Amino acid sequence: MNGHTEQSEYIKRHHNLQINESQCSSCLSKHIKAPANLVWSLVRRFDQPQKYKPFVSRCVVSGELGIGSLREVKVKSGLPATTSTERLELLDDEEHILSMRIVDGDHRLKNYLSIISVHPEVIDGTAGTRVIESFVVDVPEGNTKDDTCYFVEALINCNHRSLECVSEYLATNDQKQLNDRI
Repeated sequence: MNGHTEQSEYIKRHHNLQINESQCSSCLSKHIKAPANLVWSLVRRFDQPQKYKPFVSRCVVSGELGIGSLREVKVKSGLPATTSTERLELLDDEEHILSMRIVDGDHRLKNYLSIISVHPEVIDGTAGTRVIESFVVDVPEGNTKDDTCYFVEALINCNHRSLECVSEYLATNDQKQLNDRI
């Protein structure tokens, strides 16, 4: 299977979001030159999104981490928000899928639901990862679907670039430490 066919299959299998006429939705993909298990170790940390999400300054999860857990996220200045309350909808360590829903906050992302999946692939002959993230969100009054999607896509792309940098840095340092031991 080629990369485009694989991605289409992943999207059909894991990113089939229901959308109504007052919402917008999109699906983004990122290739990362780091092993999928390393990338997943960052993505799966619902309790520590700040490990790779640059707009998160703090996160507090109440209770034990599991499906239905809520996290209170403090957003760094520069965005039109300061807090977000988010619920873990799905955490599948076998399939490498995490889904979260925004349930409250001082922002305009109402009924926001995202699904992120992590898939192993080979990039330039080495272990790599394809990250796919889809979302659906209400279009705020006064905004267009295009404007809303553009804003959310910009945030996700920023998160993906940061995930790429952190993952590749960790992968390089892990390999360097392994080589230093040999």
